[in-house]
Amino acid sequence: MKSLALAPIGMAVLLAACTIGSEMPGPDEGAKLFAQNCTACHGANGTGGIGPDLTAIAQRNGGTFPRARMLSQIDGYAKGTHADRAMPEFGATLTGETVPVDIDGTLTPTPRPLAALLAYLESVQG
Repeated sequence: MKSLALAPIGMAVLLAACTIGSEMPGPDEGAKLFAQNCTACHGANGTGGIGPDLTAIAQRNGGTFPRARMLSQIDGYAKGTHADRAMPEFGATLTGETVPVDIDGTLTPTPRPLAALLAYLESVQG
C-alpha cells in the first residue's frame, strides 16, 4: 500500500529526468529529420513511394493517430510485426535529451528526435 502512495513521487522523478526547460519539439523540427531519413521510402511529402502513405495513418486507424504504435514503428521496436519488415531501425540514431510525450494519457520520456518525428507525422495527417 505504501508503494501506491509513492507512485506520484516516482512519476515526478521520472519526468524530472526529462530535460527541464526544453520546449516540446514541433512539426518543423520533425520535418527536417523526416527529410534526412524518411523521404527515400515515403516521398518528400509522406504520401508514399516504396513505403506506405504516412499522411493517412489516422484514417487507417479509425481517425485516431496511434502515437505509441508509431513511436515503436519509427524506433524499430515493432520491426518484428511490420508487414514487410523493410522499415529500418532508427532507435539507435534517435537519441539525446528526452521530452515528456503524452502516450495514451501517460507522460513518457522520449528522445527528442523521436518526439519531433511523431509531431511531424501527426501534423501531416489528412
